[in-house]
Amino acid sequence: MANNKKQIFLTEVTDQIRSKEAKAYVANELNFHLKEAKRIWMEKGLSESEAEEKAVEQMGSPTKLGIQMNKLHRPKVDWWLILLLVVSMGLSFLPMFSLGYMKDTYYFIISKFLIAFIGLAATIGVMLVDYRKWKKHGWLFYTIGMMLLFILAFFSNTMINGLKLIKFGPVTIESLMALPFFYLAWASFFNNGKLRVLQFIFLFISPILLFLALPSISTIYLYSVMVFVMLWWSKFSRKIKWMIFSGTLGTILLTSLVVWPFIKPYQIVRLLAFINPEKYADTEGFIILRIQEIMSKAGWFGQPGAREFVPEAHTNFVFVSFTYYYGWIFSVLLVMILLLFAARMIVIQPKIKDSYGQQLLIGGVALYGIQLVSNIGMALGFFPMTSMSLPFISYGLMPTLLNAILIGAVLSVYRRKDLVWSS
Repeated sequence: MANNKKQIFLTEVTDQIRSKEAKAYVANELNFHLKEAKRIWMEKGLSESEAEEKAVEQMGSPTKLGIQMNKLHRPKVDWWLILLLVVSMGLSFLPMFSLGYMKDTYYFIISKFLIAFIGLAATIGVMLVDYRKWKKHGWLFYTIGMMLLFILAFFSNTMINGLKLIKFGPVTIESLMALPFFYLAWASFFNNGKLRVLQFIFLFISPILLFLALPSISTIYLYSVMVFVMLWWSKFSRKIKWMIFSGTLGTILLTSLVVWPFIKPYQIVRLLAFINPEKYADTEGFIILRIQEIMSKAGWFGQPGAREFVPEAHTNFVFVSFTYYYGWIFSVLLVMILLLFAARMIVIQPKIKDSYGQQLLIGGVALYGIQLVSNIGMALGFFPMTSMSLPFISYGLMPTLLNAILIGAVLSVYRRKDLVWSS
């Protein structure tokens, strides 16, 4: 009878709660507290049924409690991140207008709207998924990432700028799309605390070998920074972290000696041209010198009526074209908006009680931030020329989708930040 009363009480409470996730959370919490109260009453001498009935009674009105729990535990939406995403997506159209792409052909208009729509839909879709369901599937995500790279490395049907790709009609699959899977996988690996040094090195190096087979140096860079930032915030002791750092560094150096003969000549020239662009002015250094010239002409308010050739103006060097046509004032504003994404994720991180959720935030900040810093650094001459997109501003489905998934994962964590089990 008492157990039946307890179940009726829980049902009446959860009937006031709209969110299915919050229903399960509140039911679990109340069950825990009812058991504790029951134990205390039994220690005072009451029978099991009497103790359980007393525990239910002291909880008060189930309807009032349910209404309070509904307000307290309703899923949260970080409207700041949503606003930043919408504003960034809107700003991403400006370079297309200034370059004349939006008026010369309907292709770019339709494509850009589709990319923005898919990006926003992916963000919302990932946000609505309970991130805690990903926690136990680290190996699955890792395997998917490895399979994607393996297919790209050995079964690709297209090669552009020396990179292996797979095309399905207008959609191009590239190595960048393996990063979300590795991002989710490493968050899971670091969260469980059971990973050993040798396991880490093997799991870390294996994707790099496939990245090199594509080859995709910029993706290796993004992947490596992401993993090591997440490692530093993992559950491992400081001693283990330093052991992993040193062991991995040694392995990377050894691997570099082995794979160096397979690196494409143009990639080596890119690095040398970054150091001394004047010496390679007729080859890779030309782009660097050209970018420097264009940026110097931009001025505070830009050159809206001019028509200068900007290499890769809507993709890798979209910041250059943005600065040239709209000026340094507008570019500084753009950078501030994009930096607010990372700042917001950093502000959210201490509020997250779940260690897995914290790993997702740290990995998201690292992967998003390194793209932002590297792309702008490339435009300003502080970073070697490479294939690196400006988050949400560069044209292209895959870069937009990658960052949309990252922001969606952060929103998913934030949405459930108050739904952490007590027991």
